[in-house]
Amino acid sequence: MWSGSPQTDEGLPPTLAAVPVSWKSVGPCKGHREPLGALVEASAGEKAQAEEGPAASRLDMSRLRSSSMEIREKGSEFLKEELHKAQKELKLKDEECERLVKVREQLEQELEELTASLFEEAHKMVREANMKQAASEKQLKEAWGKIDMLQAEVTALKTLVITSTPASPNRELHPQLLSPTKAGPRKGHSRHKSTSNALCPVAACPPAGRTLTPDKEGKEVDTTLFTEFQTWRASPTLDKTCPFLERVYREDVGPCLDFTMQELSALVQSAVEDNTLTIEPVASQTLPTLKVASVERGSTNTCALSGLARTCRHLIRLGDSESHYYISPSSRARITAVCNFFTYIRYIQQGLVRQDAEPMFWEIMRLRKEMSLAKLGFFPQEP
Repeated sequence: MWSGSPQTDEGLPPTLAAVPVSWKSVGPCKGHREPLGALVEASAGEKAQAEEGPAASRLDMSRLRSSSMEIREKGSEFLKEELHKAQKELKLKDEECERLVKVREQLEQELEELTASLFEEAHKMVREANMKQAASEKQLKEAWGKIDMLQAEVTALKTLVITSTPASPNRELHPQLLSPTKAGPRKGHSRHKSTSNALCPVAACPPAGRTLTPDKEGKEVDTTLFTEFQTWRASPTLDKTCPFLERVYREDVGPCLDFTMQELSALVQSAVEDNTLTIEPVASQTLPTLKVASVERGSTNTCALSGLARTCRHLIRLGDSESHYYISPSSRARITAVCNFFTYIRYIQQGLVRQDAEPMFWEIMRLRKEMSLAKLGFFPQEP
């Protein structure tokens, strides 16, 4: 039971001590004290909260600042790490790009070189194919020309070389059947009088067994020459290093074709050996020449081989060249004498001459005699 005024507790608000309260006894004392204690505690708590509120807010603010700083620092570190990683990746990608660019440039360069090489090889193949085609066409043309020439020569050989029958004797092979005026030796060589080309030589092969000199002229076989000829006849060849042909070149062919113009003489000899020399009569029309301007037939020109002023009725062409050279009758006789010799030994090499060794030998001696006479300046006069 409360008696008198209630005591003021320290810490309670002063207003509570100044107000007089009349207490009534309605229940036990303990029941009246519990609500008062609770009220005092509540008042104290409110005061504590009032006092602690600013401090707590300041603490919360400091905590917020510190946590914000930590978050900022951690974020900065994270961003730095991410930036560093991105820079490293970017550097690697740049290096990869540079490597790929170099690879691309190298491939482009190799492709350009390969393309240029392929084009060059293609042009080379086309050029070689064109050259081969031109050469083949040229060889075909020459082959047809040689075939025509050989056919004509074979026809002439069949007429002159093959032994005639008693029913139809060949007067060329049997001179005794000719009239006395025609029984003498035939001099010179025949040439077609037209302006068409004729490969040298065009003279027919000399008939087998024909008497080349009058019967009263004596002949004797030189054993050395005959032995060399028989050795060559066993295996005919056009190689000038064999003893038989080497002697003929040294004693007859070389001197006969030894003209003043040495360079042209060498070209003429090569063309005669290759059977590509052409002798043509001078036509009325003008022809391109290398040495002098073309003139009408029978006019006075300078012989391209001797260099002398002579009446040039014929001209020569070497191989497929379009250049022509005027030659004098003497130069023509020397060239045709050598051509006749080469024609006959080619016939022997090809097996077209069917004679014994001695008649063939004497025919070769006759051809050598013609070369010697032509070299000395003897030649038949043309009408």
